[in-house]
Amino acid sequence: MAKLCVNIDHIATLRQARRIDEPDPVAGAVLAELGGAASITCHLREDRRHMQDHDVARLLKTVKNGLNLEMACTNEMLDIAAGFKSLRMVMFVPEKREEVTTEGGLDVAGKFDSVAAGVARMAAAGHKVSLFIDARRAQIDAAREAGAQVVELHTGPYANAVGDGVCDELAMLMDVADYAQHLGLQVNAGHGLNLRNVAPVAAIGGLCELHIGHSIISHAVMVGLERAVREMRAEIGRGEMLAARGLSPLDILARY
Repeated sequence: MAKLCVNIDHIATLRQARRIDEPDPVAGAVLAELGGAASITCHLREDRRHMQDHDVARLLKTVKNGLNLEMACTNEMLDIAAGFKSLRMVMFVPEKREEVTTEGGLDVAGKFDSVAAGVARMAAAGHKVSLFIDARRAQIDAAREAGAQVVELHTGPYANAVGDGVCDELAMLMDVADYAQHLGLQVNAGHGLNLRNVAPVAAIGGLCELHIGHSIISHAVMVGLERAVREMRAEIGRGEMLAARGLSPLDILARY
């Protein structure tokens, strides 16, 4: 069965909306592992729109099952990744400042020299490298030639397809996954997967890992909200109870 690796970026997205310290993505990573995550994934973007450098450092000290770092293949990000000694895996993804989220796979064939150099540098730093690519055989060939050990197939086209296109995209994923495995590459998949569409992808033979983030965090907002409300109500009740016992707000503050 494919392992579930949980991407926690969007916990940080919510935090950065207020530029404060909650919700804490590190705490989210702990809960994800308690829920059965095989590893934790985070994307340190060049514009730092969600995860921050200190988040990565804290995650490395906290997670038990290993941290995967998504990043652009740029000098800045390579320098940062080289400074971390215990990453489970470095994952090169394409990145544009104007995009809301990753819009496509990394064009390894078209940017071969820079990608190959980045893979070599990460290997020298002791990091296993995965390339996030579109499900195309030409990209698989380029990834293997560049020295990557792992490819992550971009499942966005499948997730966004309608009608007969869904079957076509799934068939493409199946074909390319099989092709990559025959070339000796580990095959993972991710992007746009949710409770409604993940099962067929999980059934692809030989698939090792599914990297899923947004849909899990979105679902958690719903299924976890009841408990959050109950706990907030309980804390409000605690304040009222202490006040009824004659404690002033300052007295209650001193207890925190």
